[in-house]
Amino acid sequence: MLKSLLLTIFFIFFNFNSFLYSQDLNNKIKIGLLVPFSGEYAEVGKSLLYSLQLALKEIDDDRVIIYPKDTGFGDKEKLNKKIKELIDEDIKVVIGPLTENELNEVYKYKDLTFVSLSNINPGIKNNVISIGVGLEAQLIAIKNFLEKKNRNKIAILYPDNPYSGFIEEKLKKIKIKPFKVLKYNSDPRIITGEIEKLTNYSQRKRNLENRKKILEKRDDPASERELKILEQRYTLGKVNFDSVIVLDFGSNLKSVLASLVFADVSQKDVIFTTINQWFDKSIFFENSIKTIFYPSIDFKNFERFNKEYYKSYNQYPSEIGILAYDALGLIYYVWNKKNGIQNARDFIIKDKIKSKIGSFKFIENEILQDLNIYKVEDKKFKKL
Repeated sequence: MLKSLLLTIFFIFFNFNSFLYSQDLNNKIKIGLLVPFSGEYAEVGKSLLYSLQLALKEIDDDRVIIYPKDTGFGDKEKLNKKIKELIDEDIKVVIGPLTENELNEVYKYKDLTFVSLSNINPGIKNNVISIGVGLEAQLIAIKNFLEKKNRNKIAILYPDNPYSGFIEEKLKKIKIKPFKVLKYNSDPRIITGEIEKLTNYSQRKRNLENRKKILEKRDDPASERELKILEQRYTLGKVNFDSVIVLDFGSNLKSVLASLVFADVSQKDVIFTTINQWFDKSIFFENSIKTIFYPSIDFKNFERFNKEYYKSYNQYPSEIGILAYDALGLIYYVWNKKNGIQNARDFIIKDKIKSKIGSFKFIENEILQDLNIYKVEDKKFKKL
C-alpha cells in the first residue's frame, strides 16, 4: 500500500497546475472575514486582514476573493448583520469570528462554514473548524518531553479561574499523572504563600538555620567551608518533585515563576515548563528564571512570516496573524482538492498536513498539532 502523503500546505503552496486540479477559470471562491476593524481590538482585525493579503500574494490566484466585514467587539447584533451581508454575497466560507461568545452565535448559520482561529478545542464542531494551537496538543508535547527526560514527579500548577475545569478535563484526557497539584489564587500577594506550602519552604528554611547553628559551633576547615556555602543559600534540602508545568501566561506566569525561585526551587534539579509563549521575548528579561521549556509552533516559519509582514507593512503582526495566513491556505487547499466546499466535513483530511505553524492532523473531529519543544536560555529560543 502506498504510504500516506504528507500534504504540504505551506501556503506558498502547491503549484496548482491544471494537471493536478482542473478548475473552471471562471470559478471563484469568495471568503468572508469577520473580525473587528473598530473598537478595542481594531488593530488585531487589521493585522489579520494584512496577513490574508500576504497569503493571497503567495497563492497568486485571482479566483480567491476576500470580503472583510467589521464585527466590532462583543456586538452580537452587528455580528449577525455582517453574516447576513455575507450570505447576500453568496459566500459559503468565512474566516472568523474571534471570540468564544461570537462562535456560539454562528452555529445557527448551518449553510456557512466558519474557520476560526480559536484555540478552545481545535477541530470541527458542527459548522465551525477551529485551527488554533490548543491546550491538548501543548500538554501532549510537554508530557512526551518529560517522559524522555525520565521525569515522573510532576507538579502541575494552574490558576483558579473559570477555565480551571477546562484545564482539568484536558489533563485527565491525556493521562498526565501529577505528583502534586496546585490550583492557585492569581493574586500575586497570595501566590507566594501557596507556593511556599507546595515546596515545603518553611521546613527547608529551618533545616538551613539548624545546620548553620551546628556549623557555627565548629572550628574545623571543612565546617567553615560548608558554612560559607550555606551563607549563600535560602533553604537546605530539595523539593520532592522533579518537574513543574505552569499552565498560565503573561504576568501570572511570571509571578508563579518568581515565587518558585523565591522558594529556592533549584533549576538544576527541577525542569520548568509552561505553555502559550508564542515566542514572547519579554521572558528574556524575567530575572527570576534562567531556563524554561515550552511547546510551540515552528519558530523559523514564525520568524519568516514576521519578517515578511514587517517588510510589507512596516510593523509586526498580531500573534495570531500567522493563523489567519494558514486558515486561508487550508481553505484554498480544500477548495481545490474537493472541487468546492460544501460544508465543514470537507475539511476532514486523513493525511498529515504541513502549514506555517507546523504539521497537524485530524483525529476524528479534532485537530492536533505536532509541536516542537523550545528552551528559553541566554535570551534565545532554542529548538530541542
